[in-house]
Amino acid sequence: MNKLVINASLCKGCSLCVDACPKKLLRISSDKLNEKGYHPIELTDESACISCAFCAVMCPDCIITVFSPPKAGKSN
Repeated sequence: MNKLVINASLCKGCSLCVDACPKKLLRISSDKLNEKGYHPIELTDESACISCAFCAVMCPDCIITVFSPPKAGKSN
């Protein structure tokens, strides 16, 4: 399961999430454009993401969904 899902088609490339990431794992894509003509953000290393959700909180357009990894030892 992905830790971070980005709706790139709605991203305006404002970079607020890039600045908010404590691990510096987000960047503005230099080679991709979305349907609106913006360079969307992209996650550089999903395995290093700590699911802190700072990026999602900072995003003014709510295009980022963060999933917490399952806790070890927990069963349903």
